[in-house]
Amino acid sequence: MKIDKAFFQEIISKIKIKWAGMDTRQRVYFIITVCVVMMLLWAFITAGLITTNFNRNALKSGVDRQELQVSSMILTETKDGQKFWEIFGETGQYSSDHKIAHLNNVVGNFYKDNAVEMSFESTKGLYNEETQEIILYENVFVVLKDETSLKADKLIFHIRTKEIDVEGNVTINRKKSFKATAEKAKIDSEYSRFRIMGKTSSKIYK
Repeated sequence: MKIDKAFFQEIISKIKIKWAGMDTRQRVYFIITVCVVMMLLWAFITAGLITTNFNRNALKSGVDRQELQVSSMILTETKDGQKFWEIFGETGQYSSDHKIAHLNNVVGNFYKDNAVEMSFESTKGLYNEETQEIILYENVFVVLKDETSLKADKLIFHIRTKEIDVEGNVTINRKKSFKATAEKAKIDSEYSRFRIMGKTSSKIYK
């Protein structure tokens, strides 16, 4: 796996600038956020070192129908050298007849202009090639580049539109200055704005 040194240098530079202007409480919050992001990055780096083992099992229902048991799987979308999204599953299963990849212990990134805009993790997830959707469920946790974090039961990323739907026990925290809860939320294709729906509540911290 190719490591983007410029990306890491940019992250280090931003950390130094933020650290210099923070008080003790802000530094604690910042360290927690950085640890979460580093855990996600670590998963991708180690994923490149894991040997992928495939066990093909032809199903009795047809010769062309197959399931692929996978010890580690990385899925990514890149066009003209520009990366749009990337998802890693520690283990998984791919069904050729339904064109669906089921993943366990999932981490990943969504990109804009080849830069990470949002990182995520969940206990389970799937990639549906037919509907062009990435669905995360169970312990979904998301961090945006502006340090906004989100927890929910389920997240659906619509690959064609780049929009994201979030459902179930949605909690949004933004830099410890804003907190909102909702039944559902929608994130725009720029990964910068939320729209909360259903039974909602919000609180602004000074």
